[in-house]
Amino acid sequence: MVRSIWSSVIAMSVAIEMMVAMLGPSPVEASCGSVSCFVVIGSQQQVPMKGLLTVNAIYNYTPMEAPPGEGGRIPFANQGDKTLTLANLNVKRIETLTRTAALDLNYGLTDRLGIQVTLPYKAVDSDAQIGGLTPVPYDDKGLGDIRATLKYNLLPTLRSMVVLGVGVDFPTGDYGQVVAGTDQLAESTLQLGRGNFGVIPMMYQTYDLIPHRLNQFAMASYRYTAKNSDGYKFGNEVNVSLGLNIIPLERTPWLAVTQQFNFRWMQNDAMDASLFLFNSNTGSSIVLDPEVKFRAVPTTGSTYVAYSPGINLNLWNFASFYFIAQIPIYRDFNGNLEQQISYIFGVTKSFQIFGGAS
Repeated sequence: MVRSIWSSVIAMSVAIEMMVAMLGPSPVEASCGSVSCFVVIGSQQQVPMKGLLTVNAIYNYTPMEAPPGEGGRIPFANQGDKTLTLANLNVKRIETLTRTAALDLNYGLTDRLGIQVTLPYKAVDSDAQIGGLTPVPYDDKGLGDIRATLKYNLLPTLRSMVVLGVGVDFPTGDYGQVVAGTDQLAESTLQLGRGNFGVIPMMYQTYDLIPHRLNQFAMASYRYTAKNSDGYKFGNEVNVSLGLNIIPLERTPWLAVTQQFNFRWMQNDAMDASLFLFNSNTGSSIVLDPEVKFRAVPTTGSTYVAYSPGINLNLWNFASFYFIAQIPIYRDFNGNLEQQISYIFGVTKSFQIFGGAS
């Protein structure tokens, strides 16, 4: 059994290395704002049986860009100098690309109690052409904030499951990256981490409407992140998802189709800062309020609704491979960059560590 587990682990490691290789840097210029695509992958949210370790290797591709004629009101938020500078510039292009390769470990401590640890490796690239300002190249990659979640299955039956959990984001991601060629910190939304701990209560529910053919699921979560040492606080976040897993043909149980709708609301970020207004004619800033106080950052915060179709292939009972596209239906990003069609693909493999063979 040990040899089988290690062989599978090596295969999963190769998959992760291939994903990380896809995060290589590319020439970019300064921009602002980054989020990650979010969908429900049942093997992540469930509580495995006692002694069962479920491993997900996941690659997440999330492009963002400002709509034509938008983005000029995005302020300059300098958390290092504690200044927030409002602007109204002529924007030709602002784009950000976030790519994440994550190793997700979900282990059953008992048949009802489980622990999940997610290790993300992130790459953030940006490109901007704003007015007459000189573009500054920016890219960063490395470990993101690690999340650990303790989960309890309230309803462990053959056809249903109701899971409650509480997660903690640990500030392991780099929050000190500077803009190339300067000693100025890159804006907070482009850093790999948030710079402080976060708390994430969550709920996951699933029910077999037709056993082995049609499965319904729902998930809701809330994220709170404390203000970091630079005086920057990322806005709280609410995620809600509803969906179905369908096996279209009884003779092909290895092929499943997922259909889900995802909703995300993000509160405005806020920071300790004095307030300025950028004068594009003179290239200088005018003081509006010299007092450093906790202020909402304009153009942060968003409301987002998406439709996410996908497929899941269970090949030779060795592992499950899945691909999901997230297609925007409604977007209100408050004048900032908007999430475009995003993609997630990955592989799931389970190992019986105690109490049986894999």
